[in-house]
Amino acid sequence: QAGASKGIVLHYFRNKQELFEHAMREANAVLCQAVVTRLRRARTPMERLVAVIEGNFEEHLFLPPLCHAWLSLCAEVPRDEKLARIQKVIHARMRSNLLSGLRGLASPELAEEIVLGVTALIDGLWLRLGLQPGSVTREQAVRQVKDFVAGRLGLRQPAPVGRAG
Repeated sequence: QAGASKGIVLHYFRNKQELFEHAMREANAVLCQAVVTRLRRARTPMERLVAVIEGNFEEHLFLPPLCHAWLSLCAEVPRDEKLARIQKVIHARMRSNLLSGLRGLASPELAEEIVLGVTALIDGLWLRLGLQPGSVTREQAVRQVKDFVAGRLGLRQPAPVGRAG
């Protein structure tokens, strides 16, 4: 689908798995740079959290074709040891970045719960956009994750869903 012939691909990569590994490393590097750029400007723990959240939904990255490609790569993780290692590094980095923002805002136990929720939401929102283009905007995705964090930190009450009576 990328418009490259099998011969061209095999010229640069020994096989499909090597191509997937390269693609996953490159995609992660771009996403990592987006987060790092935002983290450099962060001055408070909350700004660090926002940097990680917003960096994972960069406008030029959170697009249906890229989400679909990410899905394809993630589908290979259970079958490919190298991709599984890359994914483990990605999750460890995200955990570390989130915990650095949560330090002082939440107990260690609550911080770990928030990290799990944030990473699940980020993955889930990428999954949603990859499977259903147009189903979620960047702004909606960022708001969902920020609202989750704010709710878990007790910074504000979630909006009521409906009224009884």
